[in-house]
Amino acid sequence: SNATRMDSIAEQVLSREPKAVGIYRLTMKHGSDNFRQSSIQGVMQRLKAKGASIVIYEPTLPDGETFSGSRVVNDLPQFKAMSRIIVANRYDKALDDVQDRVYTRDIFQRD
Repeated sequence: SNATRMDSIAEQVLSREPKAVGIYRLTMKHGSDNFRQSSIQGVMQRLKAKGASIVIYEPTLPDGETFSGSRVVNDLPQFKAMSRIIVANRYDKALDDVQDRVYTRDIFQRD
């Protein structure tokens, strides 16, 4: 089920004991601007419940705002510097320079 999958993802991320978890994009699919129903929000809730600090890279939201109580950053280099692990629903080539810190289940790197 989705709840079990979100629990598993959160536990795998937390097992790396990150000080700050970056969430790369809130959207489910490349090119989408709809993130109201995205499962990444469930993962974020689980991470926050376990005490993780969350920062979000989402260029469609205003920089410095908050989303679900987490800070939104629009500057990708700043986001990368702030995040000890980056959770990405969909892998993006913009993360190539930090791929050793990226957690994604997108093994084929496509929608």
